[in-house]
Order: sequence, then structure tokens, then C-alpha cells
Amino acid sequence: MNTTKKILFVAAVLSAAWSTAAHAVVSIGAPAPDFSVTDIQGKTQRLADHKGKIVVLEWTNPQCPFVQKHYESGNIPQLQKTATSDGIVWFAIESARGKSGQAEDAKAAAWLKEQKAAPTAYLRDADMSVARLYGAKATPHLFIIDASGVLVYNGAIDSIRSADKADIAKAENYVTSALAALKAGQPVAKSATQPYGCAVKY
Repeated sequence: MNTTKKILFVAAVLSAAWSTAAHAVVSIGAPAPDFSVTDIQGKTQRLADHKGKIVVLEWTNPQCPFVQKHYESGNIPQLQKTATSDGIVWFAIESARGKSGQAEDAKAAAWLKEQKAAPTAYLRDADMSVARLYGAKATPHLFIIDASGVLVYNGAIDSIRSADKADIAKAENYVTSALAALKAGQPVAKSATQPYGCAVKY
């Protein structure tokens, strides 16, 4: 193999590896990958620090119509309030390449206040590292990690794939069902569903 072919081969392997990492899918029943990210208040949030608690990861994007459906209706803010009042850690995560800094943090904080949202923290994943770890595909896309640090849910917020607020009451809320099962000490019946919404852009 000549030098040019070697370079092309290595480049192809690296490209394939990056592509696989960018769209990796964590396995239900496996330990959830640890991460460390700074939230919009400037505090470092590390998943491992919350072992012993249920953790919800919610990929979000204030500009996405599907996210707006669930926030403007009060659906996700109420879920956050109910969950955190039960001692659950809820991380809202915005994975958008290069979007960081005080101005972006202030915009996110203002949006959360406007929506009366109540996540434990809002994380700015500007280098997309957390999105790659979990294979986040859409906003919203939710993951639930049990108190032992194992992934028990990966998928959509509910069963109706639309941006219409009127559909919320008619849909099966997968996140509510999963959290109720964990609270009752039971396995999550539907542990993997297809997320819908705006694509997470890698």
C-alpha cells in the first residue's frame, strides 16, 4: 500500500469512526455514560455525582416547534416540577455546535423563566460531546437513568408525533409512565421508542 492509499485508508477509518460515535446508541440495561458539562449558571454538572437518584436527560431547542408544543402547553414544565419534587434530577440539554457564552446562557435563562420551566439545570453542550455519547437524535429526545446509573428509557416524550398541542391530551406519555414504574419499583414496560421532533445537527 503506497503512502497516498494509506492516508486515504486512515482518513476513511477515522471518518467512519466519527460517524459511528456521532450516532451511537446507548443500550437499555447498560450503565449510562458519564459526562461533565457546565450549566448556564456556570456550575459543573457531572452525571456520576447524582448516582443514587433517577436522572432524566431531555434534549431541547427553544426554536423547535415540537419543543414549543410541549413547553408552551405547560406539558414539559409540569413534568419537570413533578419529577424534581420527587427528588429526580432533570437535565435539559441544548446540543448546538458553537452556541455558548454569556449571551446564549442569558437567552436560555430568560426562555426557561418565560415557560415557567423547572429543570434541575440547563446544560449547554456546545461541542456536542454529550449528544454523541447518547446518540441524541431529536428535540425533544429523552433518556431516563435509574438510581443505580443504568439506562432504562430512550425515546420520545409521547406517542403522537406532531407539533399540535391538542394532541398532548390524547397521547400516551412515555416519560410519565416510565417514572411511575420506577417509583413503584417495577420495570419500564416501554423502554425504547422512536423520538420525534427537530433533528439534532451534528
